[in-house]
Amino acid sequence: MVRGLVLRWILNIGGIILTSYVISGFEVTFLGAVFGSLVLGIVNAVIRPIIVILTLPLNFLTLGLFTLVINGFMLWLTSTVVKGFNIHGFTTAIISALLFSFFSFIISLLVKDKK
Repeated sequence: MVRGLVLRWILNIGGIILTSYVISGFEVTFLGAVFGSLVLGIVNAVIRPIIVILTLPLNFLTLGLFTLVINGFMLWLTSTVVKGFNIHGFTTAIISALLFSFFSFIISLLVKDKK
C-alpha cells in the first residue's frame, strides 16, 4: 500500500512538471513540484470538500462544471503557499487544473491500490 502511494506521488510530481511544460503561465521548479504535490494533496483533502459542499447548488446548476473552477482554485491556492510553484492568473489555474486532472486520471488507471 505504501509503495503504491509513493509511486502515485512520484507520478503526480511528473504530472505537475508536464503540465507546466504544456501550459504557459504555469512555472514550476523540481522542488516546487515536490512540495506543491504535497501541499496540493493536503489542500484537496482538507479545504476542497468544504468548498464543494458550500458550492453544491452552483455546481448542481452548472451540471458539475463548476468543479473545474474549484480545482483551479485549489491549484492557485497551492501556488500562493509554495515557492517555485507559480501560476500567473486564475484562467491559467483552471486550464492547468483541467490538464493535471487528466494526468491524475491516467495515473489512477495505471496505479491500482492493493487491498
